[in-house]
Parts: sequence; structure tokens; C-alpha cells
Amino acid sequence: MAESLAIFPRSAHRHYLHGTLLALALALALLATLVVPWWLGGRGTFLAIAAFPLPMFALMIVLAVMCWNINAARLRLMLAGRAGRLGQASALSIEMASKFAICATPGGAGGPPTFLALLTRRGYSPSQGAAIYLVDQSCDMLFFTLMLSIIVTITMTTATDWPYQALIESALLGLIVTILLLILSLYFLPRLLRTRPLSIGRRHWLGRSKRRWLARRLLRCRRSAIMTLQLPPAKLVAIFALCSLHWVLRYSLLFLAVVGVTSMGASNENAPGGMSDGMATWAWCFLAQMLSMATGQLSMLPGGAGAAEVSVGALLLPLMDREQAAAAVIIWRLVSYHLYLLAGAPFFTTHALRWLKGRKVRSKLTAS
Repeated sequence: MAESLAIFPRSAHRHYLHGTLLALALALALLATLVVPWWLGGRGTFLAIAAFPLPMFALMIVLAVMCWNINAARLRLMLAGRAGRLGQASALSIEMASKFAICATPGGAGGPPTFLALLTRRGYSPSQGAAIYLVDQSCDMLFFTLMLSIIVTITMTTATDWPYQALIESALLGLIVTILLLILSLYFLPRLLRTRPLSIGRRHWLGRSKRRWLARRLLRCRRSAIMTLQLPPAKLVAIFALCSLHWVLRYSLLFLAVVGVTSMGASNENAPGGMSDGMATWAWCFLAQMLSMATGQLSMLPGGAGAAEVSVGALLLPLMDREQAAAAVIIWRLVSYHLYLLAGAPFFTTHALRWLKGRKVRSKLTAS
């Protein structure tokens, strides 16, 4: 028994267990993204998928590839040479490996650590990488806030009758509050770090050395974020323009899936006002994907599997038949999830093998 424990240390057992659970969760996610819509749509789902135009599917793949390259270009602009010479191919490699980690882990939890680790290999510290990630996410939230504001304004000033109006307004309010909290946290961070830490009795949550360690990294992250925001205005505009273009193209995938499915079948005459003939407008498809991204975080499976399909399907049901909605969801997920996993796996594997090789070399040098 002692020999077996020596051969398989406790840490190895823990890593093996975590890897097994993650692989099982990913397998269930891949299955759920196909089975859940199929179960909701019934037998007619297969016929709707078989009739989907191949040129439309090819266009969706082209848009996905464009999104990857746009994000890589945005990363290069945000780093502005601070992580060494970063070409488009290298930036695309970081983008694809990070996207794979996001899609392969529950809640996308593996994305930020992968992103920070890849930047660390280029001499960019984790705190600085966290600042770049924070700026990237802030650009995304700003874009969604602007889009939701435009959509809510249109619905309030026109006769357009969209379902779930209260849900749309709640999402807008939540985004605005989140952005304000980020701005306030960034501005008041030094003052917050100088306040007396919380304690239970005479014991603090963190020791003095750990508090200093955390404070240094938070301040370094804040400094790097401010440096990024102090880039020339032309670069900041270009970063936000690339962010907007990425999300416009990415969130057009569901619209193209809906157009392809409904072009081969009958329309729903009971569609809400402004979306007649069973055809969902681009704006409603945008909202459906955005709300599904939020509900997908509630799923314990990678990629929000199960929750994303149910939420998008529910939002599409007022616009088209059940079989068509299920087929559109499956085709959309094939491009927006399965393709991301398939294309990102080689990049993630390559970086992981390089990391393991470097770790072995470092251990040999340490031993010698």
C-alpha cells in the first residue's frame, strides 16, 4: 500500500481526478448541445437540418474565422508591444488556445488562467495580463450596453412589440451597474487597500505578508489597465471598433442559422409585431444570444451546454415552428461552440506540450 502511494502521489491522484471529471463534463456538454435541441424539436429537426443551405453554413464558418482574427488583432493593439514582438499568427494562437479553454471548462473558468499563462510565457506578468483581460472585458460590456440602449430606445419609441421586454431592460440595467462598479473599483482601489482589513476576533482573513503580496499585484494590475487606457485615442477607437465588429459578426451566426432554416420552411404567422413571416430580425437574434450567454453561466457543463440551448430555443419559439427553432439552435452551436473546440484544440495542445517540455527542462537544471 505504501509503495502504491509512493508511485502515485496524492497530487497526481488529485490532478488525475480533476482531469477525468473535466473530460466527462466536456463529453456531456458536447452531447447536450445536440440532444437538448433535438429533444425539444422532435423528429422534424433532422429534416430541417438536412435542408439547410450549404453556402449559408460555409458563410457562418467564414464569419467565425474572421472573428478569431479580429480578436487577435485587438489583442495586439491592447498589448502595444509590451509583450515583445507579437505577430498576427502568435496573437491568433493565444486567442484560439484561450477560446478552447473557455469552451472546454464550466463557466469558461479555464479561459482567464490560460490567457494569463500564455502572456506570462512572453514575459508579461500575471497582474499585467489581468489588466489586459479586464480592459478586454470592459470593451465587451461597453459594446453590449450601447447595443442594448439602442434596442431599448427603439422598442420604447416605436410600435415594435417584442416579448420579454422587462428582461431586456433588466439586462441593460445590470450591465450599466457592472460597468459603474468596475470604474469605481479602479478609481478607489488604493484607498480600499489602505482600509483596515476585516477580522474575526483578533484574526484577520489574510496575514500581513499575504495582504501586501495581494495589494502589490492589484496595484500593478490597476497601473497596467490605466496604461492601456492611456494609449493614443486612435488606438483606443480601433480597439473598440474591432470589439464591435467581432460581436456584430459573432452574433450574426444565429441570425444566419434562422434565415437558412426558415428559408426552407413555412413561417410562423403568430410572430410578434415587427417580426412577421416567422423571420427573426437580427436585433432579436442578438438579444437571444446575449441573454443565453448570461443563462449559460448557470450551467455546470462547459460552454453553458443545456442552458444556452433551452434559453435560445425559448426565445426563438415565438418566431418560428418548434422544429425550425431546434434546427437553428443546433446549427448555431455547431459553428459557435463545436467549431471553436475543434479549431482551438491544436493550439491549446501545442502550448500545453511546450509548457510541459519547459517544466521538465527546468526540473533537470534544478536537480543538476
